[in-house]
Amino acid sequence: MFENLSDRLTRVVKNIKGEARITEANTQEMLREVRLALLEADVALPVVKEFINQVKEQALGEEVLNSLTPGQALVGIVHKQLIKLIGEKTEEINLAAQPPVVILMAGLQGAGKTTTTGKLAKYLKDNLKKKVLTVSADVYRPAAIEQLKTVSGQAGAEFFPSDITQKPIDIALAALNHAKRQFFDVLILDTAGRLGIDEAMMNEIKALHAAVNPTETLFVIDAMLGQDAANTAKAFNEALPLTGVVLTKMDGDARGGAALSVRQITGKPIKFMGVGEKLTGFEKFHPDRVAGRILGMGDIVSLVEEAKKGIDQQEAEKLAKKLKSGKAFDLNDFLAQISQMRNMGGLQGLMDKLPSQLM
Repeated sequence: MFENLSDRLTRVVKNIKGEARITEANTQEMLREVRLALLEADVALPVVKEFINQVKEQALGEEVLNSLTPGQALVGIVHKQLIKLIGEKTEEINLAAQPPVVILMAGLQGAGKTTTTGKLAKYLKDNLKKKVLTVSADVYRPAAIEQLKTVSGQAGAEFFPSDITQKPIDIALAALNHAKRQFFDVLILDTAGRLGIDEAMMNEIKALHAAVNPTETLFVIDAMLGQDAANTAKAFNEALPLTGVVLTKMDGDARGGAALSVRQITGKPIKFMGVGEKLTGFEKFHPDRVAGRILGMGDIVSLVEEAKKGIDQQEAEKLAKKLKSGKAFDLNDFLAQISQMRNMGGLQGLMDKLPSQLM
C-alpha cells in the first residue's frame, strides 16, 4: 500500500544522513521531497500543507539544529508527525452500552462494507466473544442481502433475513427487535452504498441512524480512493455523527492517500483496517505501527501477532526439530511451512512488516 511513499521517504532520510547537522537549507530541500512524496501518494492538499508546516516547525527547533545525528532526528520528527496525522493512539470499538449494541456501517458503493461487516462480526465473535447478529438494509444492490448472508455464515455470526421489497428502516427496526428478544450482544447494520451528493440517499441514512440510534457509526472507505477521499469523508461526516473509520483494501497497490487524509479531514479515529478478501484479514489500526511501516521501520509487533494467530505451535516445533537434526525433512514438510506462511498473509504480507534495512 505505502510502497512508493515509503521508498521516497527512505531516500530522503538517506540523503540527509550525510549532513553534519540539520540546517535551514537542507531542511527546505528535505521538506520539498517529503511534500512531493505525499502528493504522489494522493494525500489531500490541505493535509499535506498542514503536515509540512508541522515538520518544518519541529525540524528548525533549537534542539534539532544542534543534533549530531540529523538522519535520526529527521526520522523521529516525521514519524512523530505521521502518528499525529493518522491518530495518536489505538482506538477501541465502543461496546459500552445496553445490549444489543448497534453498529451502523456507512460508505460509498464498492468500498467493501458488506465484506467488512462479515470481518467485523468474526472479529467480535472470535476476539471479544460476542454474540453477533447481522442484517442488510441494502435493498438497491442485486444480491447484497445474499452476500451478507454468506459472509455472516462464514464468520459464524447469525443473519437476520430481509427482502428488497422492504423499507430499510423497517428492516433495521425488525432486526433490532429480534436482537433484543434473542439477547444478542451486537447488531451490525449493513447499509447501501451512497454518494455524498445524493441528497435522497443521504436523507435515508440519516433517518436510519435516528431510528436505531447506533453506538458506533463506522465510515467504511476504500484506501485506494486517493484525493477524492477528502470530499467523500467530509460529506459523510457532515451528514452523520461518525464515531470511527474502517480502511479497506489496505493490501492494494494504491498510494495510500486515503489512509493519510481521512483522519485529518473527519477528525474521527481510524479503528480498523481490512487486508485482503479473507474474513481473517481484519486488524485493529495502530497509528504508531502504520507510521513505522511508511518510514521503512517495519512492524515487528504485528508480525509476531500474525505469527501467533496463523501458526500451529506444535507443528512449528515439530518442523524445527526436523530442520535441526538435518534428517527426514521432505517436500511435505516444506509444503506445511509454505501453508503456515500463507496463513500469516503470504510472503508479501511478511515483507511489508519487516524493516526495509533488512530486505
